[in-house]
Amino acid sequence: MAKSKMRRIPAEGESIVRAALYIRVSTDRQAEEGYSIEVQKERLLAYSKTFDGVVQTELYIDDGFSGATLERPAMQRLVGDVRSGAVTHVCVYKLDRLSRSQKDTLFLIEDVFLPNNIAFISIQESFNTATAFGRAVVGILSVFAQLERENIYERTRSGMQKRVEAGYWPGGGGVPFGYDYDPERGILVPNGDAETVRQVYELYLRGFSLQTIANMLGLKYEKLASQILTRKTNIGIIEYNGVEYRGRHEPIVSPETYERAMMLRQQRSEKRLMPETRHLLSGLVWCGVCGAKMRYQKWGKAGCKLVCYSRQMSKPYLVRDPNCDNEPIWAEDVENAVISDLFSFTPDKIEASDAEGSALSVRELLEKKRADAEVKLRRLYGLFAESGNDVLRESIKELSDEIGSLDGKLREETERGKWSKSAGRAKERLLNVRDTWPYMDEHERRNLVCSVIERITVTHSQVRIEYKF
Repeated sequence: MAKSKMRRIPAEGESIVRAALYIRVSTDRQAEEGYSIEVQKERLLAYSKTFDGVVQTELYIDDGFSGATLERPAMQRLVGDVRSGAVTHVCVYKLDRLSRSQKDTLFLIEDVFLPNNIAFISIQESFNTATAFGRAVVGILSVFAQLERENIYERTRSGMQKRVEAGYWPGGGGVPFGYDYDPERGILVPNGDAETVRQVYELYLRGFSLQTIANMLGLKYEKLASQILTRKTNIGIIEYNGVEYRGRHEPIVSPETYERAMMLRQQRSEKRLMPETRHLLSGLVWCGVCGAKMRYQKWGKAGCKLVCYSRQMSKPYLVRDPNCDNEPIWAEDVENAVISDLFSFTPDKIEASDAEGSALSVRELLEKKRADAEVKLRRLYGLFAESGNDVLRESIKELSDEIGSLDGKLREETERGKWSKSAGRAKERLLNVRDTWPYMDEHERRNLVCSVIERITVTHSQVRIEYKF
């Protein structure tokens, strides 16, 4: 048999109190500390019996909702009932059950309860907003509620910072693709998607675009492939608040693989700095007769030809020989010759030069000379401090100049080392160019060509290609 609720019919002229009893519990711990739903319900119902007149009560319960926001089902229902006139009083056991935000507390009181003639009562603090004193007290207490919330946030954030510094995952969701979170050990653990992460790096280094990689591996969108590629979690690093920490989790790829991928990504992004052009060889072709540059020129409906600037005369400052007899050549023929040559590269043909190795040995020699010079300089400063000899002062100046010169040479060797690595990466891309070429867009193809080709010289239909390695 269904239960029925008996309501006393008010006598004529007798007031009616429609009390909304709001209850909130966010965690099990709060229940243990005396904030359980049953405890709040018992005390609110007991308090409602103190009202004069006929009392009608309605329970509004948010179980498991934080007080940091008003986006709670029972709270939203309460606000709606207040505005529709179905409520005359709102009662809570304690102020922070209503909200832990000063802004939200004042919003409810000033913009919801008071405009609708609602008396707000918190029985723990013994006040209600029917009086001016009660409204003042609410403002003061809400400040302390907000302060406590911010203290909790600071303690939580401090704890997460300590965890990250010790190499543990900070938690709070956002587990990277390719990992699961092990709460017992507090670290990330590679899962079944880790192999997909490795394939993203492998395919990218082979020259495939991120969109193609996403399609090949069944990733939802290109951005996910980009996020996987750039995420340092994959090499054992945890980034937190803009700082990098060494994590305790197992890396999915090596730092060397990650560095190569980032270098290639930078090279590909440099295409944005190039002049906008849809022509594959713009800026790379030179006339073999007079030495001037050659440019693409529309040649009717048949396409474009490469024309020597000395013959074209549109830019006088680029003319080398007004009598140059190097005839225009179809651009498509030159492009096909270049592409065919790129496709011809094999592992045997691409033999790594010793440029990087020699740069390294030269750098080691320079660093040793600089270290020796610094030792001598410190010794001279010590002697000068004792005697103040002018000869020592001159020797110190000469040695300081020498160290400055060595620093300049070291910077040059650093740039040479970067160039050697870049050339090495370009040669690696050539190994797969036949397979990856169909999947590249115009910008990617041009970027590849510019990264490996130094100069193309055309002499009476003869094409000569000079590579950067």
